[in-house]
Amino acid sequence: MPEGSVTSTRTGGPDRAVVERELAPAPRLGWRFITLYTLAYMSTGLVFLAPLLVTLALKVNSLVGTQQAPKNLALVAATGSFLAMFANPFFGRMSDRTSSALGMRRPWMVIGLAGGSLGILVVAVAPNIPVVLVGWCLAQLFFNALLAAMVAVLPDQVPAAQRGLVAGILGVCVPIASVTGTFFVKLFSGNQLAMFLAPCAIGGFFILVFAASLDDRRLGTAVKPHWSLREFASTFYVSPRKCPDFAWAFASRFLFLLAYAFLTTYQAYFLLDQVGSDEGDVPQQIFLGTLVQSAVVVVASVMGGRLSDRTGRRKVFVLAASVVYGTAMFVVAVSSSFNGFLVGMAVGGLGFGIYMAVDLALVADVLPDKDNAAKDLGVLNIAGALPFSIAPALGPAILAIGGGSYRVLYAVAGVCAVMSAVAILPVRRVR
Repeated sequence: MPEGSVTSTRTGGPDRAVVERELAPAPRLGWRFITLYTLAYMSTGLVFLAPLLVTLALKVNSLVGTQQAPKNLALVAATGSFLAMFANPFFGRMSDRTSSALGMRRPWMVIGLAGGSLGILVVAVAPNIPVVLVGWCLAQLFFNALLAAMVAVLPDQVPAAQRGLVAGILGVCVPIASVTGTFFVKLFSGNQLAMFLAPCAIGGFFILVFAASLDDRRLGTAVKPHWSLREFASTFYVSPRKCPDFAWAFASRFLFLLAYAFLTTYQAYFLLDQVGSDEGDVPQQIFLGTLVQSAVVVVASVMGGRLSDRTGRRKVFVLAASVVYGTAMFVVAVSSSFNGFLVGMAVGGLGFGIYMAVDLALVADVLPDKDNAAKDLGVLNIAGALPFSIAPALGPAILAIGGGSYRVLYAVAGVCAVMSAVAILPVRRVR
């Protein structure tokens, strides 16, 4: 089959080449699909973010105490994120190669959900940091299989004319998942097992509903790519020389999410140390901060995605969003009260919402190979996973240089966000 002749149809038996590029424009999606996809995508964020935002830090704190918690949390979070860097593109490649009767994406949604939930259970009952580390690595491994399959649905199923809209709606999923996750943690405060497992149970329900209803791509065994060591190595790499637009989009997302990773990883300790909050108040304060940020993100994401589709422009929105988010990090850096922290979170919501909506549409437009979308999106997700490994590793060093000041840490986060804006300028294939 000639190069570039492959995309999806769903006709014929499993041994036919059922993945062919359609000559006619793809039909527009209805709101039933968009709603179910949104709920499933949001649920994927829920199972990831609930432990990352609150429960993992509190679990570590309960095992080793406040003084040792930052160092041990850095070890756990950095190791899990490092594993996620490789897990996401690997499972994306596996998804692109899956020729099961259930489709290409559906099996990995189910496997990822089951394995990741088991990892969260291990973290919840862990008696010490090594067991927490094992459980968190297990969760990162399998939840990234789920995420790789879920993200690939966008280029698989959504026509280009609707990608800004759908990506904008998906952009609200992370903040809403953050609010929902922190709410459940707050709701089940005092019951550590429920704090960890409630997000998995509720999010898992919507993921399974979407997986069951998905008219999934199916890859015939006759067109299944040959597996080789060279192909396996390419799973984790896209040539910047051959695909410069993808490389710049990668750099921009990495820098933006590095700023976000500094915020989410250390916000509990910022409130304890810099603001002077009591430990018992921290879950409530993180919930309120996340709620304020998310309320702004919902509006900014949907409006940003729609405006991007209507104007046919992506770069200007991504650039502006990065600058706004950088400003938000500077606001947090200079705040000395919880109210100042809330203002920074609200400003951050504006930048975060626009960025995550439009950047996802931009990336879908510059994918190097539409027929291996999950693999390439997996490589891009390294830009999403790596910051959560680097931020915990850099955080203690930045704090040491800054005399233990979290203001210095969040000023560094602001610089990273502004650099993200600079990195998007060289992209040429989109306006």
